[in-house]
Amino acid sequence: MPLVALGINHKTAPIDIREKVAFAPETLTAAHQSLLASGGVTEAVIVSTCNRSELYCEVESEEVGRHLRHWLAEYHQLSDEALAACSYEFRDLEVVTHLSRVASGLDSLVLGEPQILGQLKSAYAVARESNTVSGHLNRLFQHCFGVAKTVRTDTAIGRNPVSVAYAAVDMSTHVFSDLADCHALLIGAGETIELVARHLRERGIGSMTVANRTLQRAQQLTAELGAKAILLGEIPDHLAKADIVISSTASQLPILGKGAVERALKQRRHKPMFMVDIAVPRDIEPEVDELDDVYLYTVDDLQQVIEDNVRSRQEAAAEADEIITRAVQQYADTVRERQAGSTIRALRQRVSAQADSELDKAMARLSRGDNAAEVVKQLTHSLTNKLLHQPSLFLKEAGRLGRTDHIQLVQEMYSLDGDAADTDTKI
Repeated sequence: MPLVALGINHKTAPIDIREKVAFAPETLTAAHQSLLASGGVTEAVIVSTCNRSELYCEVESEEVGRHLRHWLAEYHQLSDEALAACSYEFRDLEVVTHLSRVASGLDSLVLGEPQILGQLKSAYAVARESNTVSGHLNRLFQHCFGVAKTVRTDTAIGRNPVSVAYAAVDMSTHVFSDLADCHALLIGAGETIELVARHLRERGIGSMTVANRTLQRAQQLTAELGAKAILLGEIPDHLAKADIVISSTASQLPILGKGAVERALKQRRHKPMFMVDIAVPRDIEPEVDELDDVYLYTVDDLQQVIEDNVRSRQEAAAEADEIITRAVQQYADTVRERQAGSTIRALRQRVSAQADSELDKAMARLSRGDNAAEVVKQLTHSLTNKLLHQPSLFLKEAGRLGRTDHIQLVQEMYSLDGDAADTDTKI
């Protein structure tokens, strides 16, 4: 049965449309079942993230594609026209290519980001729990998960950071080889600092303190990260403990001056401090960079790292596309083999039934006392006639119609020499 993928993403639809088409996690099971109940869909996996909403379906016919768009629009109370203007559709091997690229991070807002693979695996798991995925989509998703793993292993698609938050944390490891022994002071409590905190935790940071203008917001962030929350005014009391300082606020004036950092260094007995100022305007006075034992980087320094890493990922993406192209061809070969497999099984069943029929006749003759040699000879003759009856009719019809390709195919199938003059004769 045909495969169809229908969806929208950050490239095709603005955020207001993506918000409307998103599926809440608690509604996904019901959505899967609704999709199958709508008719014409035999298997389905719904993928919904902040950047994409996609339906992966096995359908009964090619016409079901239009039905899928109508179902998606109706489910989210949108007009078909509004959805058609920003949606895309893939079929059969196009679906395999698209899903492989999505799983490998090649279709993401941040090229090569790894989170999408986990999101796809979660979506697949929900579909399994909803009993809306079996043979075809099971093989498709497992294949694409394998492709993504190969891309991650064999290319540099995800090895270099391309976000400011990740780059800041990654650079800290150039100064401190083991973050488990380090304390981080994060200044601000916005989205960037939240990402920094999460990356630090993933890298095994020893401890963290979050300083913010309002304590409540800092406490909201630290509650789930196991960190300590303080006010900006308390920073001087905590600065000496910080091995890593990363700041990103909306302040119009510097929060950390050269004098405060100098006093902290004396208390630290000049143990190195790694500092990243992501803010614009800057949170840390530029003069801090004049101090020994301080490694101060700004957002411009990070931007250069990010640009270099983006170029590296783009080169890796070209390698990844080559891997995907080969993998899609392998998938197509496997599908064709499976299609041939059903024919092989049917052929074996027919031949086995014919053989059983003739064997029953032979056994009956033997039980009556007929000559064994004659029975075996008759069995061989009858079975040969039955097995060759259909191929003989096929070849005669091919000869009558001048289908020499059919005749050559049978010759190849049975490794026959054939008579070239016969197949080349034109009437």
